[in-house]
Amino acid sequence: DGFLAALEKDARERAKQRKRNEQLANALKEKGNDAFRRGDYVAAIQEYTAGLEKLKDKQQLYTNRAQAYLKMHEYEKAIGDCIWALKCNAKCIKAYFLMGKAHLALKRFSESRQCYQKILDIDPQKKSLFKDCMNEVNLEEKRVNEEERALKEFQSGKFTALSITELLQKLDKPDQNILYYSGGIRVLTAAMKDCTEQTLFRTNDGFSIINDNKVIRRGFSAERKNAAEVDLSISLLFLWQAVCAGNEENQRLLLTQPDMNVQLSKLLSSGVPEIQKETLALISLYSETENGRRLLVRHQDLSMWLRLLMMFVNSPDGRASSAVNILADLTKEEGFKVQCRIEFSTAVLPLFSQLLISAKLVNGTALARCIGIMGDLCTDGVVRKKMADCQECWQACLKLVDESLPGGSTPAYQECLFAVLGLMMNLSLESSAAIQCFALAISGRCMSLLSSKDGRIVTRALGVLSRILPACSLAVEEVVKGGMVKKVIKILRAAGQTTSSYAIRTLSICTKSNSRAQEEVVKSDKRFGVLLKLLNSEDEVIVGNAAFCLGHCLVVPGAATSLLNSDVVMVLLKHAGGDAANTAVQENAAIALGKLCTAEPRHIFQLRELNGMAILSSSMKYVHST
Repeated sequence: DGFLAALEKDARERAKQRKRNEQLANALKEKGNDAFRRGDYVAAIQEYTAGLEKLKDKQQLYTNRAQAYLKMHEYEKAIGDCIWALKCNAKCIKAYFLMGKAHLALKRFSESRQCYQKILDIDPQKKSLFKDCMNEVNLEEKRVNEEERALKEFQSGKFTALSITELLQKLDKPDQNILYYSGGIRVLTAAMKDCTEQTLFRTNDGFSIINDNKVIRRGFSAERKNAAEVDLSISLLFLWQAVCAGNEENQRLLLTQPDMNVQLSKLLSSGVPEIQKETLALISLYSETENGRRLLVRHQDLSMWLRLLMMFVNSPDGRASSAVNILADLTKEEGFKVQCRIEFSTAVLPLFSQLLISAKLVNGTALARCIGIMGDLCTDGVVRKKMADCQECWQACLKLVDESLPGGSTPAYQECLFAVLGLMMNLSLESSAAIQCFALAISGRCMSLLSSKDGRIVTRALGVLSRILPACSLAVEEVVKGGMVKKVIKILRAAGQTTSSYAIRTLSICTKSNSRAQEEVVKSDKRFGVLLKLLNSEDEVIVGNAAFCLGHCLVVPGAATSLLNSDVVMVLLKHAGGDAANTAVQENAAIALGKLCTAEPRHIFQLRELNGMAILSSSMKYVHST
């Protein structure tokens, strides 16, 4: 008994001591974190080390110290700490991440990839992190291989390799005439044959030699350029294209040069067509690849780029196409969309609205793509809200639609109309005072477009109606008076799935609250042939809206009786008792079934034959609630 009591006492004392040590270790960890945030990595390492003396199995102290070692470029020590952290916690993602970074710094590319693969094995949700890390390894390995190959070719005496270094030496001469530098840069550009020359340019400080030259920098940065400065700028842009084409490391280094963050924007707005053309060509090298786009988002202030690039839609030459290609690429990056928010309302929307108003005076093909790009930007909720709240934007959209209504539009203008309808569909996802203000006008224009011979236009016009009408009961009343029901029933007889989806939703909105719409459906769709066809669709949304619409129309006298010899009971029963992922399908089918049997009791006989009374009984609660 005395021995057991001693053991218990010892265990309690050790537990108390561990708790005290853990408190001390945590306090030292926080001191280390404070030092790390200040950039005092030596002090941080000392604090973390002191913490580990108190508690040797604290994983966070090992990974934090490893991070500090990385900052001090002591990569082997960082790896050692990560190994200890993994002994404390075999699934420590931070340890594998830091160890991967350390191996990468030591050019152990295989080991680095293995560390990052472990992260994905531990947590498959870390795909984005894994992809970024592997991309970093691949780029670094490519850079190292390129530089090793370039060095060998230089040492072997290859002519082009030698010429790159000689040309850079000549360009390094200070205080020469600006034409001397322009000519030298063009010769250097011509010498850029492949990756070897690009790499030698980088390893021989080509970026610094060019950018540190006062004459070159002054001419390139001049606000109002004379002829010689224009020639110098164009020469430099040609060189940057040659140096950066397909070379990610050079692309990165160029964007990190002093003033480059503002220079590209200035060149785009320079007013000199040739400079603008070559600036767009340079930016295209970045925007065409995922890594290039990320470099732009990371190193450039893109808040003005949407406006600057959109201005080229007015250009009659290739600049319009280049600009919209760049914009289309950049909208793939969430970071670009976030930066677009900054001056979207103040600068972008006024310009965009003016372009829409002047649609027949600008490059129609470029404008159509520009409108589509604005629609893509609407995936960002902040941007979409700003645009949906802008009355001038809605007015401009309506003017563009008005220009197309008389007919005879060019193919490019039809593409603009198609794009603007898509934009209006996206904006209609928002609830705004502007949408309510223009709901009547929008629905009226879309009604007119239902007679278009272009099926794509009809589909999108129906899409806009299906989203606009719920916001305005007066708009519903007006489109019904204008004969919309008859038009939509006609469209539904031959429509494809997407068109049918928008059309039946539009019809269900109108029949929900408008008795005239209900009567016209009964009159236009004899024995509900169209609705019955839609009830057999494989698309649950179509089925749900068809049942919804049918339920509304069954209040019309004689409507339920006209269905006595049809299979409507069996179809509704199937959906009401089915297992659709969208529960609204079951509910709408049950309501329609209940209304059918209430309006025409003879349907109950067929329901009994199909053993559907239990489903009818459960559906009655929906009928009473409606």
